[in-house]
Amino acid sequence: MQDLSAQGWQQLLALLVALFLCSLIGLERQLRQKSAGLRTHTLVGLGAALFMVVSKYGFGDVVGGAVTLDPSRVAGQIVSGVGFIGAGLIFVRQDIVRGLTTAATIWLAAAVGTAAGAGLWLVATVVTAAHFLIAYCYPWIVHRFTGSRPANLVLDVRYADGRGILRLIMAEATARRFSVERVATRRTDGPDTDAYVDMELGLRGDGDPIALAVALSETDGVLSVVQADTRDDA
Repeated sequence: MQDLSAQGWQQLLALLVALFLCSLIGLERQLRQKSAGLRTHTLVGLGAALFMVVSKYGFGDVVGGAVTLDPSRVAGQIVSGVGFIGAGLIFVRQDIVRGLTTAATIWLAAAVGTAAGAGLWLVATVVTAAHFLIAYCYPWIVHRFTGSRPANLVLDVRYADGRGILRLIMAEATARRFSVERVATRRTDGPDTDAYVDMELGLRGDGDPIALAVALSETDGVLSVVQADTRDDA
């Protein structure tokens, strides 16, 4: 049986550090309404920390003689295991990849939890701070260098008819710094499905076209979003 004296505040503190830091990462994802939020990131990070704590301190009663221990192997297994969770968050819809950043953040949360469980609390804290730098500052930097001129954007959008979806699409585009220049719609009555509308939406603005396409594809009632044309005026 494991010696209870080997369990103490050092192990509990490592788990609490992982709990706190990964909760911060998960909160950022939750506030942005991503598919994996506060609970998922916290559980992944805390679980990774526990695996490291068990690897470091959980086999003291059997190590010795011919029995050796390599805690570093656990970190590699954590990376492989979290990869399955991340893969489940990524999917493609009409050439639009969704969930990639959230999957990468899950991977980062596992790394932070692993570092905390290994006792590298300063490293885990710095990486958590770096996450917020990347999440909040990098989009501004990218827009600063690439979004200085308004761009023309054409989206082919298919949505369910009779549910007020057009108004939601217009509001989303306007909120993301695009102005509507052209709207062409065609209503179709499907033989086995409800009626839907195919719309060609011409926009102009300095917003992020990929973010707009993803936001529209996540709107309830929108069936597909395809970016047909994006170009800057010469």
